[in-house]
Amino acid sequence: MTDISDGDAVTLLRRRLPPVAFRDLSPAYLEEPRGRYSGIAQAVLAPGTVEEAAEIIRVAAATRTPVVPFGGGTGLVGGQIVTGGPPPLVVSMERMARIRSVHPDEAVLIAEAGAILADVQAAAEAAGLLFPLSLASEGSCRIGGNLATNAGGVNVLRYGNARDLCLGLEAVLPDGSVMHGLRRLRKDNTGYDLRGLLIGSEGTLGLITAASLRLFPRPRAEATAMLVVEGPEAALKLLALARQEVGEAVSAFELIHRQGYDFLMETMPDVRLPFAAPPDWSVLIDLGFHGHAVPEEALTAIFETGLAEGLVSDGVIAASEAQRAGLWAVRENIPLANRRIGSISSHDVSLPLSALPEFIVQGQQAVAAMGNFRINCFGHVGDGNLHFNVFPPKGDVAAQYRDRRDAIKQAVHDLVHEMGGSVSAEHGIGRLKVGDLERYGDPARLAAMRAVKAALDPLNIMNPGAVLRA
Repeated sequence: MTDISDGDAVTLLRRRLPPVAFRDLSPAYLEEPRGRYSGIAQAVLAPGTVEEAAEIIRVAAATRTPVVPFGGGTGLVGGQIVTGGPPPLVVSMERMARIRSVHPDEAVLIAEAGAILADVQAAAEAAGLLFPLSLASEGSCRIGGNLATNAGGVNVLRYGNARDLCLGLEAVLPDGSVMHGLRRLRKDNTGYDLRGLLIGSEGTLGLITAASLRLFPRPRAEATAMLVVEGPEAALKLLALARQEVGEAVSAFELIHRQGYDFLMETMPDVRLPFAAPPDWSVLIDLGFHGHAVPEEALTAIFETGLAEGLVSDGVIAASEAQRAGLWAVRENIPLANRRIGSISSHDVSLPLSALPEFIVQGQQAVAAMGNFRINCFGHVGDGNLHFNVFPPKGDVAAQYRDRRDAIKQAVHDLVHEMGGSVSAEHGIGRLKVGDLERYGDPARLAAMRAVKAALDPLNIMNPGAVLRA
């Protein structure tokens, strides 16, 4: 039992944690990347061990002080920012950033929650293996946050989401007890899957402190191409054709609309584009083989078959690693170009694959009926995840249309829901989409989620207001 008779949470923690565990209340911990949220906090704490993390949660529970876990701060739905109510303790995982162990024969890596995703990838590569989670923010996002949001990225088509890449978790539960779940087992049927429950819970059910991660063989040969397609329907047919040709060797399949190229030319002219005249629609396809196949030959066969079937009209196949990196740079810089333009409303949605072409048509029509807006539609079409983002007309800025944001978002999300999709594909709910979850969520599922939250966090101290309304 924690004695709280002689101070508030911060006072108690200053007696129990080393000075290095305290961080300045800088904007880096209190603002999110898009600038939509500016937060509050009593203190920013950076535990260096799981016991220090547990002590923070125990004191928070004893004093009924809210706790907000903080990873790399790259989340886009406000899950890491509290804007009102009692100021929380922000718990940054930056000091718990070690790779604890690598087990090459088991294809397992154990990393602390504060490990930068790129560092996890590098540790896997040093062991001759692959950790396939890959995001635009991988140089700054942290693995704990990736797991807390069940991050997706460009390789979901082949390897799955973050949940699929995790075997076990170490976590501090809301009462301050430590769940020691860093097992390296592929099979473990000993009761409820608490690992799966904590992954994607956005810090509302506990604080992830370390994870056992699955590794994979590194492809011996890779190849990348940018292919011009007639439209989204042709892109899906091309995906099916590619998978018939090479099976699971298709690692990524990204859809790009001309608006993405236009935004790159407008804001990042140094990014080299693959076509002199940007096409209306194109796909970025990435192949990786473990055997002795020649991936460039496979891509050529896919292109030629697609051309014969009227799915493809032009294309660029990377002839070197530098060209391959250049093609990926186009895709990876589109979100940054979007940010420089400034969106009115951004939508991270997923749909059944067969519904994607019709959704894009109807979504464009719905937005066009509301004004002369620009739409940048791009994303991981191989797994049904689109980023359908709405921007002001050229020459205007998003702030001029702030009063239209909610109507645009509802029109897009209503359509997604009607077509059997999800209004949160890979970014989570955070605080931005709490109302969306209430509007579109299944009532029985929401009731079960609230029951789980009440059972594990009866004091509602863990990231209150994220995912579920406080």
